[in-house]
Amino acid sequence: MMLRIIFLLTLTFISFQTRADVSIIDDSKRVVHLEKPAKRIISLAPHITELVFAAGASNALVGVSEYSDYPEDAKKIASIGSIFALDLERILALKPDLVIIWGSGNAKLLANKLRDNKLTVFENEPHNFEDIANAIEKIAILAGTEKVGLANAQLFRQRLQNLTATYQLTEKQRPVAVFHQMVKSPLMTVNREHFISKMIQLCGGKNVFADLKDISATITVEALMNANPEFIFSSGKDNSKLLNDWVSFPNLIAVKKQNLYSIPGDWLHRAGPRVLDATEMLCKKIQETRNKN
Repeated sequence: MMLRIIFLLTLTFISFQTRADVSIIDDSKRVVHLEKPAKRIISLAPHITELVFAAGASNALVGVSEYSDYPEDAKKIASIGSIFALDLERILALKPDLVIIWGSGNAKLLANKLRDNKLTVFENEPHNFEDIANAIEKIAILAGTEKVGLANAQLFRQRLQNLTATYQLTEKQRPVAVFHQMVKSPLMTVNREHFISKMIQLCGGKNVFADLKDISATITVEALMNANPEFIFSSGKDNSKLLNDWVSFPNLIAVKKQNLYSIPGDWLHRAGPRVLDATEMLCKKIQETRNKN
């Protein structure tokens, strides 16, 4: 860890002193090379827009994908379409020197078209908390905003460390059986590889469908009844709606004890700094469930 910090600080020093070219390895293992800091950046996913702001590079944003609505200033930036229907001509017209794409959200075909048009592409595909902090640092280095970006990445890591220390299981505690309702119909959830499952684990919970083969999969109501989770959560803002969804299954422990909770979807599903807000909220509710039981 110390060697990694020294490396980043050294890279920051060089960047500030010479503004020489820089190379970064993105999440697709490609080398991203810039001869000078990016001054015209396009973000092709809402969570990426939040990462760019956290990296201190918001002034360089010239285009963002639809639903890039946080922070508030993101709403003022030109939209280049939804993540599934991006306007390639609009992107090219903005003449970006860096385009940041979401690996699993933006089609590979688009990435290839961008590269065919001689655009520099950085692929972001976060799988865990550390990937978020790393992305903030890498974007900051590419944009020449290391002072802000490295500081915010470290704040993210410190908050994560504090959450882990607060909510990790003690020897006398057992994990709470948790079910995440990703989709209501058909009923879908996630396995241990999904980011949300890692949140559950950090909070002292156990994903009852951690062993599913696919990272997200459809399950049967019968399988859920057999798993009988103590806590159910989904994305949204209305706990009563989630309770109504499950009121016809009174034998489920989570329903019987009303351990059902909704977390704002933007916090839960956007792999940016606010994922820690979702994690803290989830941890508190899982702890309440443990204390109640």
